[in-house]
Amino acid sequence: MENVVQVRGVSHRYRGAIALHEVDVDLRPGVTAVLGPNGAGKSTFLGVLSTALRIQRGSVDLGGIDSVRDRRRYRAGLGFLPQSFTLPTNLTVREFLGLTAWQRLVPRAGRAAAVEAALDAVDLAGRRDERISALSGGMHRRVGIAQAVVNHPRLLLLDEPTVGLDPRQRRGLRELVPTLGADRAVVISTHLTEDVAAMADRVLVLAEGAVRFDGTVHEFTAGRGRVAAHLDAAYEALVGES
Repeated sequence: MENVVQVRGVSHRYRGAIALHEVDVDLRPGVTAVLGPNGAGKSTFLGVLSTALRIQRGSVDLGGIDSVRDRRRYRAGLGFLPQSFTLPTNLTVREFLGLTAWQRLVPRAGRAAAVEAALDAVDLAGRRDERISALSGGMHRRVGIAQAVVNHPRLLLLDEPTVGLDPRQRRGLRELVPTLGADRAVVISTHLTEDVAAMADRVLVLAEGAVRFDGTVHEFTAGRGRVAAHLDAAYEALVGES
């Protein structure tokens, strides 16, 4: 399967402390879950991929576009939902997505269609004319994902997408995210193995800034399947007390 993103030799330091060290990763269509203990480099990794952090060493390439040399074009192919975000509650869902599409440089002629496609992708077409203030927390998270895909990005980054949701809302989001990976690379940062079991095709484990595992869920659990308990056991065996 063709790679969407190539990460090569990426290293990052904060005041001399290593956050990432010589990270080499290929991201393909589908959902990749990033796991790791606190301080492992997960946030830094997403920061580099999203261009929120400037690369200190190495490179990130999205379909032939370098994130540093051609940052504008790279960002045009990127969608990002941070863990914490604020929505303009006075706007309707459609108004907000239309504004986001304009900000993401979606051509005017295709903007309405892009908004409708984003609404369909997150199953919010029936709520398009409701004010965001009237929606539940789970719906807010779906609107957040809709804004991240309105420009039809090749790379979609979701930081702790199920945090703060109730069980029903988490279940709905866990059903949604795999569908978004059909034609793009989706990266989710999470500390919940239940998220990995429900959503991910691949697992990337970071510890002390280095890649400790990069492979399929099947490979990660040594063929025991996508059960959270098996993922927990594999994770503990890999990172221990890191």
